Amino acid sequence: MKTTFIYGIGIAVASFVLGLILFFAGFHSDPEKLGTGQMIGSIAGIVITIAGLVMVMKARREEFSPEEGFGYGRALGTGTLTALWSAITGAILTVVYATAINPGMQEIIIESEIAKMEEKGLPANAIEQAEGVMNFMTSPAMMGVSNLIAGFVFGFIFSLIVAAFLKRAPVEVAPPPPPPAEA
Repeated sequence: MKTTFIYGIGIAVASFVLGLILFFAGFHSDPEKLGTGQMIGSIAGIVITIAGLVMVMKARREEFSPEEGFGYGRALGTGTLTALWSAITGAILTVVYATAINPGMQEIIIESEIAKMEEKGLPANAIEQAEGVMNFMTSPAMMGVSNLIAGFVFGFIFSLIVAAFLKRAPVEVAPPPPPPAEA
């Protein structure tokens, strides 16, 4: 469990650092750049998650002897537990980011979404109604909850795939030869 905990926190912290890089690069402070920042963050986040899952499964696999094996169930369990720790840590870091580091993120998201709705030609009353929902869904607490759920679900899905490649069947050890017969 210690291994999954450490790697789970590592995945979340790496993703958090990526978010900070995007913030300081201006992708989280300008509604026009937000879409690009979200795309970069999503792709890089997938890479970080898959790399972390590969590393944790390899580390856990080394903890078992070749005779024991490291089956699909153990590999999936390792990935799932790592995804859980990552999702919990990521949710906490999301709330910290949205409240302390970039408290204007909610407004940037809403401005970006309103601009997209206006481009589609939605009427003002529909945009106004949607704005109320967006205010609720982009609050720091809801962003944390959605990050917790999405992080775990996607981490589990990636674990299903990665485990298939990193499982290891037990190796059968030949029994020792019988002692020589005495004549």
